[in-house]
Amino acid sequence: MKITPSKLNKYLMFKLPAAYFTGVRTQELNNNSCVVTVKHRWVNQNPFKSMFWAVQGMAAELTTGALVMQKIRESGKKISMLVASNNASFTKKATGRITFKCVEGEKINDAISKAIETGEGQTVWLNANGVNADGVEVSSFNFEWTLKVKS
Repeated sequence: MKITPSKLNKYLMFKLPAAYFTGVRTQELNNNSCVVTVKHRWVNQNPFKSMFWAVQGMAAELTTGALVMQKIRESGKKISMLVASNNASFTKKATGRITFKCVEGEKINDAISKAIETGEGQTVWLNANGVNADGVEVSSFNFEWTLKVKS
């Protein structure tokens, strides 16, 4: 079964309701990139009237994780995936609609190929930047994904 934005959004509703109810939605998923948006609302704001950092983190992680899930499915192998580490920086208040994008599908392909060839676990750092409606970056997230072929 192909992974699509609508299937990912349904998945959020049942498996990650915190992301769903705060407005995190997948907009686009292709071979090299994933786009996720979230709109600043009362339910996802902090006391400073901007989007809570954890909501931004859920959207950013979904951009990278959806891409990893898609690449694993394409490989035809059973591969486990887990975030081992992450970091983030915040450069502007997140208000309005924030769009997160990860465009590092090739890095995932390389890591999966290496994991399959060697049988050893691999790590890959993926970046997702969040920008507001004016195209100004509000946050940048990096996630270290571990990938290991299941025996």
